[in-house]
Amino acid sequence: MTLGNPLELREDSPMLTPETRAELEAALADLAENKERWARLDLDQHITILEEITRDLRDVAPRWIGASLEAKGLAPGSYGEGEEWVVLAVVFRLVRLLRASLEQIRASGRPGLPGAIHARPDGQTVARVFPLALWERLFLAGMEAEAWLEPGVRVEEVAASQARSCRERGPGGVALVLGAGNVSALAPADLLHKLFVEGRVVLLKPNPVNAYLAPLYERGFRALIRRGFLRVVSGGAAEGAFLCGHPLVDELHMTGSDRTYEAIVFGPGTEGARRRAEDRPLVDKPFSAELGNISPVIVVPGPWSDDDVAAQGGRIASWMVNNAGFNCLTPRVLVQHDGWGRRRALRRAVRRALGAAPPRRAYYPGARARHAAFLDAHPDARMIGSPAEGELPWTLIEEVDPTRTDDICFRTEAFCALTAETGIPGSSVAEFIERAVDFANETLWGTLTASILVHPKSLGDRQVARAVDRAVARLRYGTVVINNYGGMAYYLGVAPWGAFPGHHRRDIQSGTGFVQNALMLDRVQKSVVRCPFRPRPDPSALTSRRFHEFGRALALYEADPSVLGVPGVLASVLRS
Repeated sequence: MTLGNPLELREDSPMLTPETRAELEAALADLAENKERWARLDLDQHITILEEITRDLRDVAPRWIGASLEAKGLAPGSYGEGEEWVVLAVVFRLVRLLRASLEQIRASGRPGLPGAIHARPDGQTVARVFPLALWERLFLAGMEAEAWLEPGVRVEEVAASQARSCRERGPGGVALVLGAGNVSALAPADLLHKLFVEGRVVLLKPNPVNAYLAPLYERGFRALIRRGFLRVVSGGAAEGAFLCGHPLVDELHMTGSDRTYEAIVFGPGTEGARRRAEDRPLVDKPFSAELGNISPVIVVPGPWSDDDVAAQGGRIASWMVNNAGFNCLTPRVLVQHDGWGRRRALRRAVRRALGAAPPRRAYYPGARARHAAFLDAHPDARMIGSPAEGELPWTLIEEVDPTRTDDICFRTEAFCALTAETGIPGSSVAEFIERAVDFANETLWGTLTASILVHPKSLGDRQVARAVDRAVARLRYGTVVINNYGGMAYYLGVAPWGAFPGHHRRDIQSGTGFVQNALMLDRVQKSVVRCPFRPRPDPSALTSRRFHEFGRALALYEADPSVLGVPGVLASVLRS
């Protein structure tokens, strides 16, 4: 007989049916029976499973994309279809990179790193993680990524601690993965991390918002399911509460909101708040989580031409539009120098680009109410586009006072098609950068990802270059991206993704732990990704009419990269 989670026993909680309880018990019992077998399974069999997953995902890909388009109200051939294909490319890429890492562990004992491990002048250890291959230098020219390890980690310790679970084969465990409801790649990426990086078997419960994907997950990952290493179940709060407290679940992982995390750990309502204040958790198991963020984009003033302003405004707009704004990495606050002569021009460029993007269906629950709360606080918000029933306009709230540290734009994640803009003073560019970092660290809620836009000519100024380097080091975010946004870092699969370490469960903010860590690094503090200021060509530009073709070509290439596939991807880039 098993014990239910106390969360389930609230008077207003829906109760599980006997049939549902029996289904969940059977899934957990099966996983518990197989967890030690998975922990002892040799690398050859892990690699075989990943090869099977790639084939099965290729077979299910058209239905996966079709289901996502229908759920989000996106038309075939639209820009949104391109986004969905890129999301699927993330999964193909991660499967392939994990397979490559396991092959390297089999050959030499650990995954290979593409560059030297070194110590920064302040002593912090840094490992180069991207680019990995020649074709990446071709497709993503000028892009580099590093993993910064926690202070105190020595250079010689990095390789020795890589892929620890694969090499040391510790005891098995059952991980409950509560999948995100916004992006179809997140649940697969999370379960792959738990299985192949941490050595756990997985019970996946997708968020009810994208439960329609559960049969496709089952088909795409049947190589794991038929061997007893993965189970996929459906359900809502009652099922989640039951599973979180079940004694056969050894640890938890979720992608979602901090409120959901707190409800799981401490319980809901006033009693949950009291438990949180007293640090008396209902669920006291290892619990990793990737939660929300108010993602800043710090715009460094510089010699931007009219073309630069238009291009960067379009890129910012494309990041805002992605997935209708239902991303934890969507830019939420543009941080500009209050006296920069291009400040207003950049805002106009963003609005102009948004005006060319059709409004999207507000498919994520609560979006309309969240949007209304921001408009109540800022009735002067600029709304762009003519949304139909069920859609929301693109919204930009300009010139928010940075001294109003409790402003909704700074303390509440909008999680809809809305971004704010603020101006920070500074007597010099370097002073502005310093103050912008202070603002991001001290005023904005969350620690997941931050971006800096800086013109290459600005980096030719030693003072500015030093200020940017210092900003990268000082930003308390798990991912810092130069000249792009967090979505690019997540795509790479080798730039570990998660909140800046150090959050206690009583103030979890953006979460704890890292995923997207195909090189299996230990004790990561942050990822740093550097990109070109003006990528040319840019297939993801909102003006592209063939982004869907690029996305599909990219996904299929990530599934099986070869010299023969390069021309197809390049052709789709040029056509876009």
